[in-house]
Amino acid sequence: MADEVSTLMKSTVLMRKPGRVQEIVGALRRGGGDRLQVISDFDMTLSRFAYNGKRCPSSHNILDNSRIISEECQKELKVLLHHYYPIEIDPNRTTREKIPHMVEWWTKAHNLLCQQKIQKFQIAQIVRESNAMLREGYKMFFNTLYHNNIPLFIFSAGIGDILEEIMRQMKVFHPNVHIVSNYMDFDENGFLQGFKGQLIHTYNKNSSVCENSSYFQQCQGKTNILLLGDSMGDLTMADGVPGVQNILKIGFLNDKVEERRERYVDSYDIVLEKDETLDVVNGLLQDILHQGDRMEMQGS
Repeated sequence: MADEVSTLMKSTVLMRKPGRVQEIVGALRRGGGDRLQVISDFDMTLSRFAYNGKRCPSSHNILDNSRIISEECQKELKVLLHHYYPIEIDPNRTTREKIPHMVEWWTKAHNLLCQQKIQKFQIAQIVRESNAMLREGYKMFFNTLYHNNIPLFIFSAGIGDILEEIMRQMKVFHPNVHIVSNYMDFDENGFLQGFKGQLIHTYNKNSSVCENSSYFQQCQGKTNILLLGDSMGDLTMADGVPGVQNILKIGFLNDKVEERRERYVDSYDIVLEKDETLDVVNGLLQDILHQGDRMEMQGS
């Protein structure tokens, strides 16, 4: 148990029930890689929230702030952000109260983007020109999962095409990665005309939008889950998974730390406060896979 404890001794780690966490980690360890799957949010969970004190962009921000979006549209998108983001993270409103506002925000933003004559080939370009960053330790995280045949299910309310391109450019878009997100729908001339399927926002990341029963069927036997998120809405991401035996929920607390700390510590097993790395997650994976120092070889 010494390894687990050292991983969790990091100063950014908060736990309401450390004993319970040790029990879950022990169960995940006994199951090993064969039983494990990882379900994760993308923006501000696998990607960085800030770097050198400056906010990093989400997949929506990368597009919103790019040179292919007109100044007028950027202004309108900012107005939406300043109106709706405080609602999204307001600890005094229930999820139920927030949902209609989130649907309104995403719908208005997507409609604005559809007026911008965005072309498919421009996506790779704007990602390359952006300040997109994944958390420190991302190579080890993605490569460890890939080399150990552990499925990584990314459930994102961001823009699927953009986060896929980020991973591609960082060379971690491995075949074990499966994404459910808001994917762009381009017309026959390659212009953005809408978004495919059901809208995914912060608070409906659950089986209601996840027509991925076939994916989870393929993952039968993967009854242990490591869940990674950064919002209250991420806690339901594993709801569609059949036969879950053990689940460890790790939450990144990035913003408005003081007012949200209590709620996060009550909801997530492990909370990582203002931690821009994947150190704790990688340390836990190392322990679950009994890999010790061999992990160092798979990139840092």
